[in-house]
Amino acid sequence: MSIQTDLLALAEPELQQFTAKLVPTVPPERILGIRTPKLRAYARSLAGTPAAEAFLQELPHTYLEENGLHAFLIESGKDYGRTMAQIETFLPYIDNWATCDGLSPKILKAHRPELLEKIRLWLTSDREYTVRFALKMLMDHFLDGDFSPEYLALAAAAEGRTYYIRMMQAWYFATALAKQYDSALPYLEQGRLDKWVHNKTITKARESFRITPEQKAYLKTLKIK
Repeated sequence: MSIQTDLLALAEPELQQFTAKLVPTVPPERILGIRTPKLRAYARSLAGTPAAEAFLQELPHTYLEENGLHAFLIESGKDYGRTMAQIETFLPYIDNWATCDGLSPKILKAHRPELLEKIRLWLTSDREYTVRFALKMLMDHFLDGDFSPEYLALAAAAEGRTYYIRMMQAWYFATALAKQYDSALPYLEQGRLDKWVHNKTITKARESFRITPEQKAYLKTLKIK
């Protein structure tokens, strides 16, 4: 049986309609409706097989879930060079936030210096989801022990004014406020972000359990009307 046949067998029509509303940039006819845990389990069963290797060469895919499977198969990689090559090949085909945000290979954590250089390049891309992926990698890997204030400037200067880039910028800065409050706060106090990103950052930060009540109260005063 083919991988596509296996995926069709996992599909749930009711979930298809729900997913279509969550991922509006993908036409409904390209959505099967497969629960993420089931798709991840299928990816684990497939990883390392000749079928998986062949599937990773078959771009573009038809269905949203095929792209999700592709992302999960990349995540199973243990070799940084090979994994990064697969990411670079796949990025131009990502056409939605769900696939973009679902791609998070663990191997990248052990290669942060090399990853950072890739992030710098991706942030200048003219592809919406390549930039979004770069911002997410910057958020996931460089807001803790490896943090530098320079990275905030990189995120603020990300190319593109599209919705999904700006939303990720807001998510990034809200997370930065939770983890690096003193460094991130001047971006709001000094109005260094796009108005929409600025206000969305404050909204998301005020929804966070990691921001203190006092910080939330102050952030509210920084909203731009």
